[in-house]
Amino acid sequence: MHIKTVFLDIGSVLLTNGWDTKSRKLASAKFNLDYENFAARHEDLFALYEEGKISLDYYLDKTVFYKECIFSRNEFKAFMFEQSRPYPEMINLFTVLKGKYKFKLVSINNEGLELSIYRIKKFSLDSLFDFFITSCFVHMRKPDESIFKLALNLSYTKPDESIFIDDRGFNVETAANLGFNAFQHISYESTKEKLSGFGFEFTC
Repeated sequence: MHIKTVFLDIGSVLLTNGWDTKSRKLASAKFNLDYENFAARHEDLFALYEEGKISLDYYLDKTVFYKECIFSRNEFKAFMFEQSRPYPEMINLFTVLKGKYKFKLVSINNEGLELSIYRIKKFSLDSLFDFFITSCFVHMRKPDESIFKLALNLSYTKPDESIFIDDRGFNVETAANLGFNAFQHISYESTKEKLSGFGFEFTC
């Protein structure tokens, strides 16, 4: 099987999630927020942020700074950004495979603009990926089929020439229904095993 393009999620695959429940709970404890209220406001707004329809400042205005706070906006943003951590084994895995097999590597990723730009720069993802199909850039989110179709069109790839990898099963299911070779990332070892089934060989 000739794989022309690998489409890859970023959060929970190459990096930790940018702003997940764990991070929001840590923020609530650190900044003495009412977590339940914060969580409810987050749920109302975060999809809009990820779709590029509101800015990070607007999101924070409505979730945190709608009342007076004893900490600054910059302090809170710094905490948000600090939650991102790399998974070095996974980054190295795709760096080596891309170098060896010369496939395109494209992200299909749900993420807000400021977080996405920070993570790309912080972890040099622009040196690994050919380009990014990120929700904030294209104004649609997984599991919308449209984002997967756009990714195929922009990469000039047929579904059966591609692999899609994501940590969320429903996103994998959606891609598979469109003809992608798709599987769920669970661990470094399980992803290596799945990739070997597509003819990728590993030296270690």
